[in-house]
Order: sequence, then C-alpha cells, then structure tokens
Amino acid sequence: MKAARFDYLRPASVDEAVAALAAGEGMAKAMGGGQSLGPMLNLRLAQPAQLVDLRAIAALRDCTSLPDAEVLGAGVTHAAIEDGKVPDPSRGLMPWVARGIAYRAVRNRGTLGGSLAHADPAADWISVMAVLDATCIVAGAAGTRRVAQPDWMLGAFTTALADDEVLAAVSIPRLGPAARWSYYKVNRKTGEFAEAIAAFVADPARGVCRAVIGAVDGPPHVVGDAAALAAALAAGHGEDLAETELRAAGLLPGNYEYQVHAVALRRAALALAEFKEPHP
Repeated sequence: MKAARFDYLRPASVDEAVAALAAGEGMAKAMGGGQSLGPMLNLRLAQPAQLVDLRAIAALRDCTSLPDAEVLGAGVTHAAIEDGKVPDPSRGLMPWVARGIAYRAVRNRGTLGGSLAHADPAADWISVMAVLDATCIVAGAAGTRRVAQPDWMLGAFTTALADDEVLAAVSIPRLGPAARWSYYKVNRKTGEFAEAIAAFVADPARGVCRAVIGAVDGPPHVVGDAAALAAALAAGHGEDLAETELRAAGLLPGNYEYQVHAVALRRAALALAEFKEPHP
C-alpha cells in the first residue's frame, strides 16, 4: 500500500516545527528518522494531513555535557550511539543496546527521540531510559518543559507529548565509575522487537540500584530499589520477590508472558552479578 495524501514540511528549527504542529490542530505529525512512522503511513495506520519532517533541524542532534548528566539531542541516531559518536553516560549500556536494534540500515536513520515518542513497549530505548532514570526535554509554544521518565509513557504508543510539542532532547544521568548494568532481551533473532526485557543498573556512587521489566502491555515497570531482588535472583532464589514485581508489571503466573519475563529477569540479575565492562 501507499500512504494517504498529506502535505509535507521540512522546518529548519524547533520553533518552526512547533509552529507547524500547532497550525495542524491535531492533524499534523512530526517525523524523526521515519523508521516507525514510514511503515505506518504506508499501511495507512497513520493518516496525518501534514507531515513535519524534523531531520533538517541540526539542533536536535546537539549534545551537551553537564556535571552529572549528558543531554543527547532527540535526533541522535541509533548508529551514532552504537559507534560512540556521541557522549555515553551509561558506561557502555547504550552502545551495547543500540547494536541490537533492528539492522544497520534502520540504525542509520532511526533516532533516540523518535523511538521514545513512538513509545512501542517492545522497543529498547523506552526500557533503557526508564532504568537510567532519564528526563525528556520537550519544546512547545510556551517554551520547554521537562518530563521525568515515569511520567513520559502513558500507555502503549501514548506519551505525555502534546500534539504541538517536539521532543527536543533527553537528559541522562551519568553513571559513576563503579556502576554496573545488565540488559537482557528475549527475541527470536537479533534485531527483532522484544518479547521480554529486563534490565538492572547499580551505581554505588549515587546509591542507586534500579530494575526495569519491559516489553509489557504498557509502560515498563520500574523497581526503584532493586538491590534485594538482584541479589536474591543471582543467588538462585528470590522467586517471591520476582513474582511481586512481575505481577506489578501486569504479568500473571502460569502463562507464557509471565514465564519469559521471569527468565529475562533472572538472567539480567545474573549478568549484573557477573558484570564486566564491555569493550568500546
């Protein structure tokens, strides 16, 4: 199939993009890398009256280093993260995850911000940003606002982004030198969307040990204090702790989805215990 007819705009600045989206009165759609929206247009699952292409906005690819965080522009591609062309606040987690997204042609065009704005529960960056406790920086007619990760994804394919706003950047806390992480994704072959995701981040310098259970029906489930869970699962027990969190993620014992997420959670905990910093 081919996309339904639409008008096309290619603004050169965030302000122009925001103005175009506002003028669209809910019928305009912003496009980042187009790797999710493109197929949806061709299948006519999305039929905007106007497409606002953000790829010409250089500011969306800017990155800023702060004392405790890296701010990555929403237009940064998966490939740029994979190749280390942008600062990495995650001690290797983000490049490692980026290598497993789809295939290289998609990673060359797909963007961090596009994935977060699309908010597919089975995609990687939603879960990664949740476990890293990132903050989305949104630009709109009234200026910029910050949306903490727990408030970003409201449901499957639904975010806090208004129709006339653009996701401009993502602020990602910088992990300390002794931080450890793990990320385990269940899929049939490398590059596919996940059937289950589990991730841990332990950062002694900040007193943080977080876990995420992702690829569920809605937003990823965040375990704010996951130290006991990680230790118990790595030691070969902790099924009761795991069940509590899996149930909180909307998974019920006895079905396939529960079991595959339980396996992912245990393997992520084992990987955290055996963490070795990956080579760049």
